[in-house]
Amino acid sequence: MRLPPVFYHCFREPLPYMQGLRLQEQIHQHQLLTRKNYGNHRDFLFLLEHRPVYTFGRRQGSDSEGAMEALRLRATGADVVLTLRGGQTTYHGPGQIVGYPLLDLGRTSPPMGIRDYICRMQKLLEAHLAEEHNIQHAPSEHTGVFLDERTKVASIGVQVRHRLTTHGFALNVTPEPLPWFDKVVACGLADVKAGCIAHAIKLRTAIDSITVANELPGLIQRFGRVYEREMVPLDLSAQGEAENAVLEAELVSRNQGPWNRTPVF
Repeated sequence: MRLPPVFYHCFREPLPYMQGLRLQEQIHQHQLLTRKNYGNHRDFLFLLEHRPVYTFGRRQGSDSEGAMEALRLRATGADVVLTLRGGQTTYHGPGQIVGYPLLDLGRTSPPMGIRDYICRMQKLLEAHLAEEHNIQHAPSEHTGVFLDERTKVASIGVQVRHRLTTHGFALNVTPEPLPWFDKVVACGLADVKAGCIAHAIKLRTAIDSITVANELPGLIQRFGRVYEREMVPLDLSAQGEAENAVLEAELVSRNQGPWNRTPVF
């Protein structure tokens, strides 16, 4: 059976993290309702940058130690948000692509398992680095993509409810996120530092061409290939539930004003 397409949208301005959560929840609830009543719900991929934010996994931030850590990180000039995803503390911000696939894993027969879904996401990121930049990843026992045993360039943290996915992956493109990562033990890995595509390429004449915008077409194409889905741009003029939610998020991102380019301390 031929699967329906995945509708994708690339945000033009960095999005506040809470607005990204709101968008995902709006789409998730609409998918649930539409699947139950009509069975013609759509799947989506949102690609974006966030304004500077540290996020905690669902098992963190609820005790006094977590509260103190949140206060420390807010002093850097970033937001701090406790999420429902798996994993531990990480950072999102400009210079990093965040991908939110909102897919129904039950579309295939048998349904795609969570392990398969995450493995495909890992392969997507590894294939993008290899095919777009000739960067070979280093094998690791940890989830995510590593440039070597101590340098991580991409992270994965997902949530699945009622076979519908939220959250997703983050890929460091430019050096801009790296000073922010230096403020935390990202993903709980004390001996690992953050890396980025621009540093991995090592050719100064090429670094200026490494931008978030330039990475998006290849990621979209490879997402469709790895998950075996047709990729179709979301037409915001259609004025559906999802389109209106995206337009609202775009408006919020445009009206936020400047953000801190580097940590305050």
